[in-house]
Amino acid sequence: METLRAGNDVLFVLLGAIMVLAMHAGFAFLEVGTVRKKNQVNALVKIIADFATSTLAYFFIGYGIAYGIDFYAEARVLTDKNGYDLVKFFFLLTFAAAIPAIISGGIAERARFYPQLVATALLVALVYPLYEGMVWGKIDGMQKWLEASYGAAFHDFAGSVVVHAMGGWIALTAVLLLGARHGRYGKDGEIFAHPPSSIPFLALGAWILTVGWFGFNVMSAQSIEGISGLVAVNSLMAMVGGILVALIVGKNDPGFTHNGPLAGLVAVCAGSDVMHPLGALITGGVAGGLFVWSFTLVQNKWKIDDVLGVWPLHGLCGVWGGLAAGIFGATSLGGMGGVSFMSQLIGTLTGVGIALAGGYAVYGTLKAIMGIRLSQEEEYEGADLAIHKISATAED
Repeated sequence: METLRAGNDVLFVLLGAIMVLAMHAGFAFLEVGTVRKKNQVNALVKIIADFATSTLAYFFIGYGIAYGIDFYAEARVLTDKNGYDLVKFFFLLTFAAAIPAIISGGIAERARFYPQLVATALLVALVYPLYEGMVWGKIDGMQKWLEASYGAAFHDFAGSVVVHAMGGWIALTAVLLLGARHGRYGKDGEIFAHPPSSIPFLALGAWILTVGWFGFNVMSAQSIEGISGLVAVNSLMAMVGGILVALIVGKNDPGFTHNGPLAGLVAVCAGSDVMHPLGALITGGVAGGLFVWSFTLVQNKWKIDDVLGVWPLHGLCGVWGGLAAGIFGATSLGGMGGVSFMSQLIGTLTGVGIALAGGYAVYGTLKAIMGIRLSQEEEYEGADLAIHKISATAED
């Protein structure tokens, strides 16, 4: 019976890992559809190379920092419980690899290829696992203090803050250090649009991400016994809320509309297991509006060239999700309870602080040592020289 239960859990988590792995195709096509045609091949190669780099960084360093498991020193983890610890690593790897996939969309069209791979390795090996371990793993000092002080630990069921806000705020540091693409803003404040190259590809990417997200959220239970239909329906309601509000506030813009479900799903991750479905609907709707408003503000007023709007989508909507779990998770608003708004606020701000410090440390150091920005000629050609031949061949 124990073996059967372990086998079921392995299969459950493996299916979740596969669904989240598929989401990386969504990241790729969302970027491919948004960037200009000359950068499409570069985007595809970058996403898949980032995933491979993330796998090694997380296997050898990051997973051990977060959870204290060494696949060499503890050989039992290779076979115990049908290899459950290994498939759990695979599942959590797909979360960790989302960090560079998120960043990729923000820095698109002007970041050098190999320095970005180095940044990926450092972020997935060191920066992300630090906060992941503080919330989900063995570095539990913050959680114990929050529980003792405010009656509940920081609650982030599926990573609104641990994954999405972390990725979005790190991306902001990279975007600021890189600067805008050549020709994006004029000397006198003019704004020159670089419209999406393919709305169908953008929509395909959004759909792949949306479908995979149900594995991202539901399978975060990490066992058959922990699975919850509430998480699935809350994810659905937040997705719908994000779509409709982004559609209305974005005035039928297809780019905003297809990012709407992603905004809602980012925001509901943290509290998807404790909210009432109506709370999830409101959470997703607020996130959809927040994305449209903040994307427009960032691009047009602040002139921060975040190509896919990953700071508004993941960074800001992720922060909202962390706070929303403390609001709509409360029993007074129909939630399941067991949350504290103060714990949510402190835990969320801690994640933002680590992301900003880690992002500036990694990208600032790489900028000083090896450079992270393409030359104007390389940017004009449309790809880093390491990928340019591939792009040229594809176009021929």
